Amino acid sequence: MGGGLLIAGTTSDAGKSVVTAGICRWLVRQGVKVAPFKGQNMSLNSFVTREGAEIGRAQAMQAQAARVEPTALMNPVLLKPGSDRSSQVVLMGKPVGELSARGYHGGRQQALLGTVLECLAELRGTYDAVICEGAGSPAEINLRRTDIVNMGIARAARLPVVVVGDIDRGGVFASFFGTTALLSPEDQALVAGYVVNKFRGDVTLLHPGIEMLRGLTGRHTYGILPYAHGLGIDEEDGLRVSMRGAVRESVVAPPVGEDVLRVAVCAVPLMSNFTDVDALAAEPGVVVRFVDRPEELTDADLVVVPGTRGTVRALEWLRERGLAAELARRAAEGRPVLGICGGFQLLGEHIEDDVESKAGSVPGLGLLPVRVRFAAEKTLARPVGEALGERVEGYEIHHGVAEVLGGEPFLDGCRTGAVWGTHWHGSLESDGFRRRFLEQVARAAGRRFVPAPDTSFGPLREEQLDRLGDLIEEHADTDALLRLIEQGPPAGLPFIPPGAP
Repeated sequence: MGGGLLIAGTTSDAGKSVVTAGICRWLVRQGVKVAPFKGQNMSLNSFVTREGAEIGRAQAMQAQAARVEPTALMNPVLLKPGSDRSSQVVLMGKPVGELSARGYHGGRQQALLGTVLECLAELRGTYDAVICEGAGSPAEINLRRTDIVNMGIARAARLPVVVVGDIDRGGVFASFFGTTALLSPEDQALVAGYVVNKFRGDVTLLHPGIEMLRGLTGRHTYGILPYAHGLGIDEEDGLRVSMRGAVRESVVAPPVGEDVLRVAVCAVPLMSNFTDVDALAAEPGVVVRFVDRPEELTDADLVVVPGTRGTVRALEWLRERGLAAELARRAAEGRPVLGICGGFQLLGEHIEDDVESKAGSVPGLGLLPVRVRFAAEKTLARPVGEALGERVEGYEIHHGVAEVLGGEPFLDGCRTGAVWGTHWHGSLESDGFRRRFLEQVARAAGRRFVPAPDTSFGPLREEQLDRLGDLIEEHADTDALLRLIEQGPPAGLPFIPPGAP
């Protein structure tokens, strides 16, 4: 049986995905055969594996960090929110229905524990080590009874647990102590210690607190990771993360030509796979921003309408905000617009939706000659094709079936004037195609922008994953982490009162 470790967090967005990926990259560089795992993920950012299974993009990124092919085993349960109260449940890569939060936590979640543990056992039987990522906080005491992603699987699989805390938010010592103290004695016995994430400044100033935390909890701090700007990785749903975050946080690389290119992304409700624009943001001289007001489209050279889990809802939102009228004005003036997946669907003439929104017949924006009908079965595919004279790879995740009635063929969609539409996520990661597309955008926008001839998105992503591995190697107690992975939870960890109520 392979070794294992669970990376939990004091909060959502504490850095669990980053630390998990970093440990995977560090281990594989040591010659360890490693795989990532997350029993249950809630995210609108997803990916399609080669066998046609839908999993969270964070787990696909972690698999790349581990240099293995992502599979459904790595994320057996994926929840895709469709509203504040319900989510689509994706089991082993395939949708199995919609459930309310109460219905899921009221019984369905616990019924999935067997599947989650079987997947974890299969990975542990195949790999030397499996690095598991938790969700939210392990101290969500209202959900502990049905937990299948934090202490539920740690207890069932006897996994040691390391808790990550984001010191940039403040209160990290209280969060570490409180998280541990709210767990039952049985759960506390698995919590080996902590990792401080996003530390700024002189680390020696933190050492007295680390020593006091050890005295209070009897637990080791396995690393103090410095704040790292512009890490281009896919987490769950945080807009600060991924490569366009580097563009917003640091100096934009100077353009090759005379002009920069400005890209505005409509921040539609239930926005999904906004990582599609990361490859644009990686281009020198391309500035990407997310917008929600019509005036913010005025100076944009390209407007992207991204994917969404609620196409009809996004369409209504665009109309209510005045963005729909601005998109129509842009199209009439021959100014570039790109719709991806749900964004492509709402640019069409008509939507028939008795599946996602159950709104029935709804008029689209009419910017593309396309009619969309929502099917009960979801399309999950990894297409390969050609556009603008270049090879393109992508992936499809959608219920809407598009009937293209005219225009110029563009991937699986079409183009009319300066308006493009496609269901293909990830197409802009194909370097040659992205350059040709940006050339056409610049020409239509009247910009003297020239795509860099040597920007390659794949190596840039690998470089970022290596940076994560470097963070672990240089700032974590790797010997102690390796002992945890190989030997399991340390014996004799003290109980911290009061424990779970």
